[in-house]
Amino acid sequence: MSVTPVLIEPLPQHRFDEAKLDRYLVERVEGYRSGSLVIRQFQGGQSNPTFLIETPTTTYVLRKKPPGKLLASAHMVEREYKVQKALAGSAVPVAPMLLLCEDASVVGTPFYLMGYVAGRVIPTADLPELTPAERQGVYRSLVETLAALHQVDWRAAGLGDFGRPDNYAARQIDRWTKQYSASKTDDIKEMEQLSAWLVAHLPAKAAASIVHGDFRVGNTILHPREPRLAAVLDWELATIGDPLADLAYLCMAYNMPPGGPGVSGGLRGADLPSLGVPSEQEVLSAYARATSRPDIPHWDFYKALAFFRIAAIVQGVYARGLAGNAADASAVRQGERVRMMAGIGWEIAASAKN
Repeated sequence: MSVTPVLIEPLPQHRFDEAKLDRYLVERVEGYRSGSLVIRQFQGGQSNPTFLIETPTTTYVLRKKPPGKLLASAHMVEREYKVQKALAGSAVPVAPMLLLCEDASVVGTPFYLMGYVAGRVIPTADLPELTPAERQGVYRSLVETLAALHQVDWRAAGLGDFGRPDNYAARQIDRWTKQYSASKTDDIKEMEQLSAWLVAHLPAKAAASIVHGDFRVGNTILHPREPRLAAVLDWELATIGDPLADLAYLCMAYNMPPGGPGVSGGLRGADLPSLGVPSEQEVLSAYARATSRPDIPHWDFYKALAFFRIAAIVQGVYARGLAGNAADASAVRQGERVRMMAGIGWEIAASAKN
């Protein structure tokens, strides 16, 4: 598990003309000092390549679209920049947005530049590097931050055109059912059952807010010393949608085993009080208080939807892995992960009380 982000030399397919970038930034970023740049790439699974840029006086982070042919709706760094810029000064901690460049001639693809936020990155929900008291604080901060995000007046923040506020869950079910079908490699009866169950149990009404789409501890920077969030990262999936989908995504770890296929840090069966981790019900109660909700309706539906969505996403990864190398052991492990996620989702649906 990493507390300090791992930095590597830029990958060959992601390299760009550093001198050209230097000239571009010196003309457009206040306080930027030209000089010998040190550029390293953050290692990890970011779909949008991300780089640490060190100048003689300041450190920045650059995030860009990957090269090659892309789906029209994917890798939208412009949307990431827009939502984080809109959240500046709110109770949601984000990195300072400095510049958006849509001119692909500078570094090969559109990019944005942000200020560097120092801190710790811990990818899993069990937060193994922290003490019980620190875990308590981090979970409190996670819930408070998510509640704050969902209470931002998105229209007043300039995000009136950022997404459709209606029928979010229905559109998610339709999207991931189609994507799963398009990448299907094996018959997984739980996925068929889940899709039908979700359609049949769709809530009649739902709120609308900014949703992050991938809100979990691994997509945050923790303060260097204090048990709280310093910044929320990876806004690629952000849109206007149903806030309870975000909350269910945050709570997935409670239903996941600590060592399932392709999974680490699951909290199912863990001694939560000794870890200092709140129970799922305590998270829901804290979120309800922070957002002035009387309760969290249709909770089983939202949890089942979260597992269905992840199973469909991982199925796509699995299918692409098989297409590239049918003997790839990691691809096979992804297939096991699809079955596990689908099984957990159906287990939640089959035992649902609402």
